[in-house]
Amino acid sequence: MNSNKKFLNNYFIILFSFIPLSILIGPSVSISCIALIILSFLIFFFINKSFFLLKDQTLIILFLLYLYFILNSLFSIDFEIGAKRNFGFLRFIILFIAINYLFLRKENLEKLLKFWMLIFSVVLFDVFYEFYYGENILGFISNNQKRIVSFFKDEQVVGTFLNGFAFILIGFIFINFENKTKTERFLVYFFLVLIFLAMMLTGERSSFIKFIFGLSIFFYLNNKIKLRNKLFFLSSVVIIIFLIFSFLDKVPSKWFPSGPGLSGYKKMSILKHRYYKDFIKKLETKEKRQNLIYFKLYNSGLEVFKKYPFLGAGNKNYRVETCENLTERKQKGNYNEKYICISHPHQIYVEFLSEHGFIGTSILLFVILYLIFKNLKIMLIKRNMIQIGCFSYLLTYFIPILPSGSFFTDFNATFFWLNFSIFYASNLETNIYKKYNTFNL
Repeated sequence: MNSNKKFLNNYFIILFSFIPLSILIGPSVSISCIALIILSFLIFFFINKSFFLLKDQTLIILFLLYLYFILNSLFSIDFEIGAKRNFGFLRFIILFIAINYLFLRKENLEKLLKFWMLIFSVVLFDVFYEFYYGENILGFISNNQKRIVSFFKDEQVVGTFLNGFAFILIGFIFINFENKTKTERFLVYFFLVLIFLAMMLTGERSSFIKFIFGLSIFFYLNNKIKLRNKLFFLSSVVIIIFLIFSFLDKVPSKWFPSGPGLSGYKKMSILKHRYYKDFIKKLETKEKRQNLIYFKLYNSGLEVFKKYPFLGAGNKNYRVETCENLTERKQKGNYNEKYICISHPHQIYVEFLSEHGFIGTSILLFVILYLIFKNLKIMLIKRNMIQIGCFSYLLTYFIPILPSGSFFTDFNATFFWLNFSIFYASNLETNIYKKYNTFNL
């Protein structure tokens, strides 16, 4: 590798290494980081005349999906709002190409994921720190007593962050697992337990359930772990959680510090009710179940779908239909009282139906799931652990009923398309550059 190519290689590694840190710093920094990666790679793409890649089947499908998004803008209630989001989808296609190119070299993948592991571990530690002390290591205090805020200051989304990187890194630490020493294997399992506990302590039930679901898929597909070890690990985790909740009331509160934030003792008491008692009480009767805010949100989204059944209200236009000109529309009797004014209906299928209608939802689900499952045979043959990790994460996005953030927001979309891109790029059999014997790094 000559000096120019080495510099370019290191430049892209540094940019990609900065992604998790940029997400922690804030949305504007994260968006700027992704934009810089895309701009840099576009320049590289045109200089190297890599247009032959446009013949790749996966890219053709992604560009057809992009064409659908553009058409969706034309049928949106508010064209400008829908167009901003839809036209911006191009950045994830370019990000997909860039990650495939960077990961052609195995050493690039290892360097990048080791740095991501470092950032991830710091956040993991911070979750436990905030749980115990009531504030994170920078002094941030959550305004929701049931949730951990960590480095996100005023947003309770650290569970989503951990989930977004967890399966990539879990796959990474399971590479050559069969050749690891007993001590190294113990550390791998210990790391999994820490993630499991941290996900629970964040108070984000949806993210926690997704993690359990994804980890179950990963364990099922992981042929490097013997069945008895899988069962032993899973049963051990269940026993640990049971013991924590069972002996909670016997733990002296003086063991936990007092301060401006909520201590771990009180926070664990809240979690005990949050995961069990309160949730069960809310589901006891049909009437109470209907009063759950998420069911109201789902119903609101379905009401929008009923009004726009075929093409939907348009991407990001749920809020337009349910929030704009409320007073005037209510006076004219042109407003559905079942609507809830909010940014999105907090469930991926309801979001798709309300903003894309039956036709758009069918296109979205078919294209995305096809692109995920079309490499299933290769993945099962090669047993690439990182690829299996990404696959496990991607499937968690499509769990029915479970609440979720908007699929299209920068925060959530970044995690999805990072995992999707690495799902392809980490395996040389599915990496789009490998097919063309292009190795210009």
